[in-house]
Amino acid sequence: MTPRRRAATLPPRSEDRLKRIAMAVSCGIVGLPNVGKSTLFNAMTAAGAEQGNYPFCTIDPNVAVVEVTDGCLARIRVHIETKKVVPAVVRVVDIAGLIEGASRGEGMGNKFLANIRESDAIMQVVRCFEGSTVVREAPVDPVQDIEVVELELGLADLETVTRVAERVAKKARSGDKDSLREKAVLDRAVSVLQSGKLLRSEEWSPTDLALLKPLCLMTMKRMLYVANVADDDMAGNSEHARAVARHAEQSGAGWLPICADLESELRGMDAADREMFMEELGVQHLGLERLIHAVYSLLGLQTFYTAGPEEIRAWTIPFGTKAPEAAGVIHTDFEKLFIRAECYTVEDLEELCSEAAIKSAGRMRTEGRDYVLAERDVCHFLIGR
Repeated sequence: MTPRRRAATLPPRSEDRLKRIAMAVSCGIVGLPNVGKSTLFNAMTAAGAEQGNYPFCTIDPNVAVVEVTDGCLARIRVHIETKKVVPAVVRVVDIAGLIEGASRGEGMGNKFLANIRESDAIMQVVRCFEGSTVVREAPVDPVQDIEVVELELGLADLETVTRVAERVAKKARSGDKDSLREKAVLDRAVSVLQSGKLLRSEEWSPTDLALLKPLCLMTMKRMLYVANVADDDMAGNSEHARAVARHAEQSGAGWLPICADLESELRGMDAADREMFMEELGVQHLGLERLIHAVYSLLGLQTFYTAGPEEIRAWTIPFGTKAPEAAGVIHTDFEKLFIRAECYTVEDLEELCSEAAIKSAGRMRTEGRDYVLAERDVCHFLIGR
């Protein structure tokens, strides 16, 4: 087999954008009605989702693909001429407000829950501000809101797992070893959910996870609580926001304070006014950047880059990904035909200014199949024919 060097990017094609969307990290924005989900969605995406002060303003899920802000791309382009720069993207889905009884079909019911199952992570928006401008009959209680949402997710998962467990039990009665193993895992999942716990709160072996993964169970997904705070509590120091922080710590989830109204207002400004206003408020980063960073951290994701005359591109992979698997993110053939990778860091490029200089300085690393990619690696993959 004769190796040939190829930059790990594909030629530009008409379906390029669709491919990027398919590869994107997907986040579902959920919560009770009128907690600020669509306001947050619009602030993140400038997509213009309908907003309203009444239940079920969002009926069909709003979907947007958001480019990930990444300063490394500009840093690479300073030193490598290219035709285009392609950032990583996150697919954001704003889903109709969930109410108590959704697992039994109340409100938007199963249609709502089906949209969550397709997401990699869940952003649960909870109201952490007082005021009469938004319809709410009960007092503001973010932890109770969280419990309502997660109870419905748990009940829906219980229905799913119970149904599959009953089907698998029929095969297990024949003594089939694979079915017996699967039944044991499903029975354990049923027990966890019946006790009122979330599946992600338990320890599962890699084999267990592989068996449960096809079910797309919602309480197994990573959760980020987004505390929708008032514009005078952007650091999340109010008692409501701190209650969310404590709950997140206890449940092993992430949390982030965001003022959705302010973020939406900032997104509507031109760049100069936005920069001036953010400086006055002491805000360094828009909520979008902080949310994406939080989701990446929650899911254990990192970025590597490919760079050449056709394009400079950011790719998203889990921490711990080895070189052949990283190549496979770009094209499945790259993983199967992987021979080795040539790697350097963004910092190497900034210091030495060109790939030729990096090679001359002995800083271009040749890595094999067991190499685990590091954050900010720039890679060329060598593949076989």
